[in-house]
Amino acid sequence: MRAGEKVVRSELVQRISDDNPHLLRRDVERVLNTIFAEITETLAQGGRVELRGFGVFSVTRRDPRPGHNPKTGAPLQIDETHVPKFRASKKLLERLNGATFDNTAPHTPESPT
Repeated sequence: MRAGEKVVRSELVQRISDDNPHLLRRDVERVLNTIFAEITETLAQGGRVELRGFGVFSVTRRDPRPGHNPKTGAPLQIDETHVPKFRASKKLLERLNGATFDNTAPHTPESPT
C-alpha cells in the first residue's frame, strides 16, 4: 500500500483472502460485513466498541445551535445530532508515528500479537 492510498471494502476482502488462502472470499466478506454491522448497531444504540490495539468507536452528541443558509445567509436552527467518534489506541498511534511510509514495499501480513 502506498502512503495516502485508500483501501475500499472489496480490496480489503481481497487482501484478507490472499493472506488466508484457506478461507473462501465469500466467507471473508460475510465476516467483514458482520463486524461492520455489529459496530454500526452498537453505535446506533448509543454503545461503544473497543478494539484492543486499534481504537475505540463511540458516539458524541452535538447540541442544537444557530446557523445560517450559506446560499442566502438566512438564519436557521441546526438540530441536535449524534456523530461517530474514533479514538486511536496507543499501539496504533505508536505505529503511525514511528512508521516510515515506503511506497515500494508490497503488502505483507503481520503476525497477530
